[in-house]
Amino acid sequence: MSARAWLVGDDINTDVLAPGKYMRGGIVELAKHTLEAVRPDFAGGVRPGDVLVAGRNFGAGSSREQAAEALKHLGLAAVLAKSFAGIFYRNAINLGLPVLVCADAGEVADGAVVRFDLEAATLEVKGRDAPIACEPMPDFLRAMIADGGLVPHLEKRFTAEGAAS
Repeated sequence: MSARAWLVGDDINTDVLAPGKYMRGGIVELAKHTLEAVRPDFAGGVRPGDVLVAGRNFGAGSSREQAAEALKHLGLAAVLAKSFAGIFYRNAINLGLPVLVCADAGEVADGAVVRFDLEAATLEVKGRDAPIACEPMPDFLRAMIADGGLVPHLEKRFTAEGAAS
């Protein structure tokens, strides 16, 4: 286990995840500013495999899918939150970013060493006896995430259907 947990609070909105003034710079530039209003150290410090742990109503605000795209671009293994705004939740899944509702998200310390398991819907925390359980994702959504999101999932499906006919 070498991934890190990054904690943020309640009501993290899409303007904080994808600040509007950087939208024209493309996803690489936008991702450099993800969460800078609440966690200035996040974009420069997050590493592939890390997990973002949040409170209630994560992803509230506009429907901009760049909010989820920036998190995926930074290499997060998952976002775990007590609850999500509906549009953000679906955008994340469509882009292949695992997002799980986790009632006990508040039990994770900032900077904790963690390992996320999508299949088991758990977060193992170093030094903790039992993993933290999240609400599991249905199989079809896990399959979509494994394929990289909605578009690659559909391409795979249509290719398989075309080969079968």
